[in-house]
Amino acid sequence: MTLAVRVPEELSARVPIEQRGPGLERDAVRMLVSRGAEVAHHAFTELPLLLRAGDLLVVNTSATLAAAVDGWTGHARVVVHFSTPGDDGRWAVELREPDGRGTTRARAGGPAGRAVRLPGGVRLVLEEPLNRHGARLWWGQVSGGGVPELLREYGRPIRYAYTERDQPLSVYQTVFALPSADGAGSAEMPSAARPFTARLVAELVSRGVQFAPVTLHTGVASAEAHEPPYPERFAVPGASARLINAAKAGGGRVVAVGTTAVRAVESAVGTDGAVRARAGWTDLVVTPERGVRVVDGLLTGLHEPEASHLLMLEAVAGRVAVERAYTAALQHRYQWHEFGDVHLVLP
Repeated sequence: MTLAVRVPEELSARVPIEQRGPGLERDAVRMLVSRGAEVAHHAFTELPLLLRAGDLLVVNTSATLAAAVDGWTGHARVVVHFSTPGDDGRWAVELREPDGRGTTRARAGGPAGRAVRLPGGVRLVLEEPLNRHGARLWWGQVSGGGVPELLREYGRPIRYAYTERDQPLSVYQTVFALPSADGAGSAEMPSAARPFTARLVAELVSRGVQFAPVTLHTGVASAEAHEPPYPERFAVPGASARLINAAKAGGGRVVAVGTTAVRAVESAVGTDGAVRARAGWTDLVVTPERGVRVVDGLLTGLHEPEASHLLMLEAVAGRVAVERAYTAALQHRYQWHEFGDVHLVLP
């Protein structure tokens, strides 16, 4: 059972921190810190003081795509959110309705055979639901052009109604983002890493904190339906696996930056507790019952209480710690969502 608290609308971060005042940078957000049931309040720039030499940060290098494209089905205007490419050349997509305010609202995706006209002569045909339990995401076949080219030419970042306005794609890229040779990336930003700046990374490295890059291309969020995560592409390189194992052996703490990093690393651990190089698809859902085998801590954003990744947070921190942290975040008016403040869970 997930937390049942209400997040006031005014606590949704409507613009990035660097646009809220002169002289502010991405690292100017606040950071709630949980150690067991204890809660403390910090600035994100204090992260180097809270970690120690030998600790390891696991970071997601997936770049954010301009994954929203305007289209038409019949005479109706729709917005297509491109989520995940399949191994067979199809794409998992979500069809949304424009809401007249620059954002979108949910709509049914089907039926099978529905055609969507996209810019540049590209055509999308819906074939089947991605999941037999719901009809929000569909597998679709694209013809008349490639999706990476379509997104580069006509796409824009996915955004939701709590944000104030469209932002350039650069606002949705983290300092760790690396472009993929095949154009793959995340439909929505791996936002836990957004507050990091090059200066802060350099300070962490100078203090003996290491970084292990992994990749997990995240699909569209499931906030409307409170669905579990869909299968996503991931890769844990051999060098990162060795760094993680060495940190564990040396008494360092492995802290995942974002739930995507948790999902990637926990998908690459063997029954012996060792992490090995692995790539492919993961359908892992980390719950308190399953627990975590590698990750000691987590840096994450503040998410809607019904979101499935709160179960992951409970797996890392425990339910009491999560309840106390979210109560404190509401009392101290932390900012929610991808442009908001962050929550650091340490053992």
